[in-house]
Amino acid sequence: QVQLVGTGGGLVQPGGSLRLSCAASGSTFSTYTVGWFRQAPGKEREFVAAIRGSLGGRSTHYADSVKGRFAISRENAKNTVYLQMNNLKPEDSALYYCAAGNRIILSSIRSAGSYDSWGQGTQVTVSA
Repeated sequence: QVQLVGTGGGLVQPGGSLRLSCAASGSTFSTYTVGWFRQAPGKEREFVAAIRGSLGGRSTHYADSVKGRFAISRENAKNTVYLQMNNLKPEDSALYYCAAGNRIILSSIRSAGSYDSWGQGTQVTVSA
């Protein structure tokens, strides 16, 4: 397992941008799949985006609701994964969690149960 710390949340107006960061410990981080999930009050945790590790070609995957607005990337030298969020909408407001897992098969990449390490969550609020 790796230890994760998610940061970068805040209050932003509709149409604005934020960049979330997920910093990880562990020397084998480059092989991990890292995902972002979010949970709004009264709702279930939902998949946002994921990026596979080096063995998975660092492919990226997105929920339909954020495709074209969010971009996930990783900088293995810094053991960090980023989630760039543009054109934010009020419905994007939630607690955002980063998660990591090793040997996650592609068909399970959107499932929270596939990830065994979780960060503490960072709040994103989109409001005028």
